[in-house]
Amino acid sequence: MTKPSMIADTLVTAARTLSEELAPMRFAAPITHAYDPLTYAWAPHEQYLRRFGNAPRKIVFLGMNPGPFGMVQTGVPFGEIAAVRDWMGIEAAVTKPPVENPARPIEGFACPRSEVSGRRLWGLFAERFGTADGFFTDHFVANYCPLAFFEGGRNATPDKLPAAEQAPLLAACDRHLRTLVEALQAEWVIGVGAWAESRARLACAGLPVRYGRVLHPSPASPAANRGWSAAATKQLTEQGIWHA
Repeated sequence: MTKPSMIADTLVTAARTLSEELAPMRFAAPITHAYDPLTYAWAPHEQYLRRFGNAPRKIVFLGMNPGPFGMVQTGVPFGEIAAVRDWMGIEAAVTKPPVENPARPIEGFACPRSEVSGRRLWGLFAERFGTADGFFTDHFVANYCPLAFFEGGRNATPDKLPAAEQAPLLAACDRHLRTLVEALQAEWVIGVGAWAESRARLACAGLPVRYGRVLHPSPASPAANRGWSAAATKQLTEQGIWHA
């Protein structure tokens, strides 16, 4: 049996490797800034991996990439500050990216804005499982791509990048995801949104895992705004991932 510390070590090494592979990549206009929280917010990210990625996890929820008031600030996927600090018990120093976007400053755990997607996601998990330890017994949450992209003050997503810029980015993220899923010995990978599910199916092809999907909790989604928690619970139950 794999020792828990070895699993966490694998995740930490994989995250560092991914960050190093992405570091030389450049993105043309209209992208004005690309943030990598695995550098300036590494301290809380490593805490997250070592605390909650230290044993096999049956179900991995997979997001697309960091939100501007979540992982961009805290280094934790869907990292709504209250959920990370108060529910998970993670708080650590966050520095600054080499080139900061004045429209999206890095304030770390002092950021006053709420990451709505993270508030919804972690709120559901807290409601269903109570404690963070209760949730992470069988679950883990990751982002497919660790980079956040901005067009000035506007958030951009990796699926909208030109093909020539996407190709090396997706290749590196695919390798990382496959390593993470294998290390955690996951049985399910659940895409938070259709694009994340499609990337998981490609990256993990041939692995003994099953795939599912939940509605993305973004406030830009009218369906999510009509009651995301109930909709996601229904989807997870109907797919046989959770039991009623």
